[in-house]
Amino acid sequence: MTLTLEQLNAAPAAEAAALLDGLYEHSPWITEAALAQRPFRSMAHIKHALVQVLAQAAPEQQLGLIRAHPELAGKAMVSKTLTAESTNEQNKAGLTDCTPEEFARIQQLNADYNARFGFPFILAVRGPRGTGLTKKEIIDTFARRLSNHPDFERAEALRNIHRIAEIRLNDKFGYEPVLGNDVWDWQEKLSVHTDPGYAELGQLTVTYLTDAHRACAQRISHWMRDCGFDEVEIDAVGNVVGRYRPAAESGKYLMTGSHYDTVRNGGKYDGRLGIFVPMACVRELHRQHRRLPFGIEVVAFAEEEGQRYKATFLGSGALIGDFKQEWLDQKDADGITMREAMEHAGLCIADIPRLRRDAAQYLGFVEVHIEQGPVLNELDIPLGVVTSINGGVRYVCEMTGMASHAGTTPMDRRRDAALGVAELALYMEQRAAQDGDSVATIGMLQVPNGSINVVPGRCQFSMDMRAPTDPQRDAMVADVLARLEEIAQRRGLQYKAELSMKAAAAPSAPEWQQRWEAAVQALGVPLYRMPSGAGHDAMKLHEVMPQAMLFVRGLNGGISHNPLESSTADDMQLAVDAFAHVLNQLAQETA
Repeated sequence: MTLTLEQLNAAPAAEAAALLDGLYEHSPWITEAALAQRPFRSMAHIKHALVQVLAQAAPEQQLGLIRAHPELAGKAMVSKTLTAESTNEQNKAGLTDCTPEEFARIQQLNADYNARFGFPFILAVRGPRGTGLTKKEIIDTFARRLSNHPDFERAEALRNIHRIAEIRLNDKFGYEPVLGNDVWDWQEKLSVHTDPGYAELGQLTVTYLTDAHRACAQRISHWMRDCGFDEVEIDAVGNVVGRYRPAAESGKYLMTGSHYDTVRNGGKYDGRLGIFVPMACVRELHRQHRRLPFGIEVVAFAEEEGQRYKATFLGSGALIGDFKQEWLDQKDADGITMREAMEHAGLCIADIPRLRRDAAQYLGFVEVHIEQGPVLNELDIPLGVVTSINGGVRYVCEMTGMASHAGTTPMDRRRDAALGVAELALYMEQRAAQDGDSVATIGMLQVPNGSINVVPGRCQFSMDMRAPTDPQRDAMVADVLARLEEIAQRRGLQYKAELSMKAAAAPSAPEWQQRWEAAVQALGVPLYRMPSGAGHDAMKLHEVMPQAMLFVRGLNGGISHNPLESSTADDMQLAVDAFAHVLNQLAQETA
């Protein structure tokens, strides 16, 4: 029999503890303490109550919980003394059916891990989708986490324990994050499309208007039609636009969405999560034959990352009339102009000016996005409400000196372009740290045609600088550019620094931020407000209409722009539920 919230809330303490028995391995004290927070309003409320109990526990209690867990494919499995829950989980992951080689590898990893950390390796082997990780994924994660700092690894063990408990709690309640699973699956299916040279390496890279990029657009457009959007098109810059009409023809639209291009060797969720969450909501409205007083326009933006051309927010910029015609003449690394790429893709360049939206026809813009940082992960909170998006600038640069023989050119006679950039990089680190919350990065640095025995004569590099306010950002940029000039003069170098992106800080519109906050609180999720250090399409729409964002917790330390970027179907379900709540709030306000 499946458990219900009403049953759990009404049960006497001892009976309620028995109903939740087995959530945490041999540690009933956690559920017993969490039950003091009854009545629970939702599954998410229960889960956070459990998180709070463990967060407030003494370090010795936390370590005892970790040590109460069995090793993966360890002695307890062999001797069949695992708990029923652990047996089920290790069986689903195939750990009860290892080859001799796999078993030997896991045993060695267990020994190495225990020797390094003093406790067993803990992994939620049923994974982010709840259906089980493969043995390869488990072994690869095991090996990777061996190199973590002990403090981080201890916290990671506790986070995995909470994920194990979350899945076990779902089983007790017969709960499945159906829409979260769909969103997770859409992202997984879309990730099969990747650029040549990366597919062979098992890496995800989708750059603007490549074959993989166009395949993504086609697939998203087909899924939009399947979801019941009334109109679906791929527009003149490659955005995929789906529109779900309002109940009355005169109704305004809510715009939402995110980007589907990726960085090189990136993750599956950056941008794409913000496309599929609202798509799931529209599909539910369509299934219910329900129209709202306003329409919903979901935009899968074609380009946000600036990977192929020196143009960023190209997709969202076109919707506010900020597509620069000179971009069309830019060339990629293969010498292909943006104009040629667009024409090859069958896009109608002449129609680009017509993409500009009339802001008066829109209520505003909202965006769901994976956090791309460690904060929510460390706090064990699934959702965060964004207060503001940091302002940022990007430069594409080149330092030029003199290539010369590495053996015969004295140190005091060199014009080393790479050393000039290295000195600048160290200054940027120091300058950003002065502000406390500014950041500065040289993310790309290369010596074209470099050789081991040649003093670098050219060095190509990028600069990315961000801060919570525009004046703070601009002061840092001015200092960095001044230091670049000083370094070049002192070292006898020349440089070029081309501004490729400048985006103003974008504070969330208070009324829209409050809607996200109301939605999060209604789900029983703790309210956590946070700024965004990363840039998002919402920054561009902010220039013409109110905007606000919702962050979703990431796994693996919240890492992003990385193949390890991940989130759970349960957290994605909460994002869908929050988005649906915002839609219902708006429907009541505009009825």
